[in-house]
Amino acid sequence: MNGQLTDMLIDDRASLRQALQVIDKEWGASVLVVDCEQRLLGVVGEREALRAVLHGYNLDAPAAPLAQPAPATVEPTRSRAEVLDLMRARALEQVAVVDGEGHLLGLHRGTGVVGGPQRDSWAMVMAGGRGSRLGPLTDEVPKPMLPVAGRPILERIVLHLVGCGIRRILLSVNYLGHLIEEHFGDGATFGCRIDYVREQPDCPLGTGGALGLLPELGLLPEHPLLVMNGDLLTDFPVGDLLDAHRAQGFAATVAVSRYSHQVPFGVVQVRDGGLVDIVEKPVSSWPVNAGVYALEPRLLDRIPRGQLFPITALLDDCRRCGEPVGVWQLPGDWLDIGRPAELARARGIW
Repeated sequence: MNGQLTDMLIDDRASLRQALQVIDKEWGASVLVVDCEQRLLGVVGEREALRAVLHGYNLDAPAAPLAQPAPATVEPTRSRAEVLDLMRARALEQVAVVDGEGHLLGLHRGTGVVGGPQRDSWAMVMAGGRGSRLGPLTDEVPKPMLPVAGRPILERIVLHLVGCGIRRILLSVNYLGHLIEEHFGDGATFGCRIDYVREQPDCPLGTGGALGLLPELGLLPEHPLLVMNGDLLTDFPVGDLLDAHRAQGFAATVAVSRYSHQVPFGVVQVRDGGLVDIVEKPVSSWPVNAGVYALEPRLLDRIPRGQLFPITALLDDCRRCGEPVGVWQLPGDWLDIGRPAELARARGIW
């Protein structure tokens, strides 16, 4: 188990003295108690420990009998944003992550996630778009900072990446970029490090051009780079995408979602001028680009500096050079809020 997480818990044989030492060292209000198989047994709080001492409880006696049920636990699939909302609503300092059998996997705190996955890969989020299709909604707010369920879209993305083990995030900014920088700062309060890739206001670089600025900024990833648009609402498993990309040895991997459309009429099938069949309101679906990619770092050298460049052109170049480009099916919810209808839908279901 992650060493930092180990520092915040005791086993069921530990004494009350040891429990208080952990509380004192971690500046927390409680300590987690686990059994020999790392199942969460409960929480010993500072108040319960003090009350026990005042009533004569021996400091060298086991702390486990004083443990109370954890006020809240979450499964590993819960997003970081959801957990923070839970913590805020219930005034909790921390929430444990447990699996279906009660094993302790990690710990959400206000400043980050302790334990859980840790990824070497960086993520770059393209957050420089103007959002002109959203009309006056983006006159004073950049599109990625539009709120959905009480949080800016970009904040939800950052929190999701952190919850999936990404600790280094690059934000490409342009239109009203100072508002993004003021909100996120260096990323410390979100549990990560954030660097900014600043496009020139009069020279937007498209969906991929900002990647060409990384070498001159000294931002050189050593592991596959996760790239995603800054106007997406999705809870996809970041680690699964990166693992699939590595396992298949692709130069690039494109995440795809399914787009379905229902024809609102009966579709007539005709052969030789005669009726074959009428299919009522059929539904068709297609895989669509989800705006999420995994890229090998060496591909950054192929991106022109300071020019408008769609990321799909990089994928075309890979295919022309005979380098494999993978496709990964993105599970779960996915929504691009680039148009008013999608933004309204997001604000209604998230």
